[in-house]
Amino acid sequence: MTSVGESRPGSTKRQSVRRELLAMLDGLDVGDALPSERRLAEDLGVSRPTLRQAIDGLVAEGLLDRRHGSGTYVAEPRIAVSLTMISFTEDMIRRGMRPGGRVLSFRTEAAGARIGRRLALSPIEEVFTIRRLRLADDTTMAIETLYLPRALLPGLRRQDLEGGSFYDLLRGNGVEIASGTETIEPTVTTAAEAAELDVPVHMPAFLFQRITRDRDGRPLEYVRSLYRGDRYRLELDLRPPR
Repeated sequence: MTSVGESRPGSTKRQSVRRELLAMLDGLDVGDALPSERRLAEDLGVSRPTLRQAIDGLVAEGLLDRRHGSGTYVAEPRIAVSLTMISFTEDMIRRGMRPGGRVLSFRTEAAGARIGRRLALSPIEEVFTIRRLRLADDTTMAIETLYLPRALLPGLRRQDLEGGSFYDLLRGNGVEIASGTETIEPTVTTAAEAAELDVPVHMPAFLFQRITRDRDGRPLEYVRSLYRGDRYRLELDLRPPR
């Protein structure tokens, strides 16, 4: 391994360390462990804080996975999320991955003011509130909280959503999704979310909030999805204006 002291003039130590780490990753496979920070710092001839900053940057980019109490590993490549009207299950199948999921909670309750506004319901009307853990190839990907009017699928059962696509379920009941709106914002995982996703607390994440509607503009669902920031990147299809 080349000492960072041999880096080209004008480059910072952190940039040099980054280049050395990237070169190291070329020879490693997903899941392989990096040497300890102490050994890496000695090999590169830099301080551990400088090394840690470079590693933090690669963790944020999704190239490395730091596991508390275990070490730093080569991360799974991030999945590009296209901003289109598609279910998680359909998206994973298109990518050649095996979708899965587990219902964390399933309950019926009054919509309340906040959810009622999103679904154009009276606050006293009943909604299903369903939390699901979404998986791809048995790896946690997202936590999804789904709200839908109970009147839309009055016979819905918990087992109907175990590992399946909600959009397939709607289509099977003659409900067609015509449009939707979605917002995306960066966030970090709470302690409870981190435990469900099996990731460190305060890990970067993406919060997706979507409302879908039928052809008459009636809201069909409001879904709040928290995606792991280390496994996802956003992908936009940009076109020039006409």
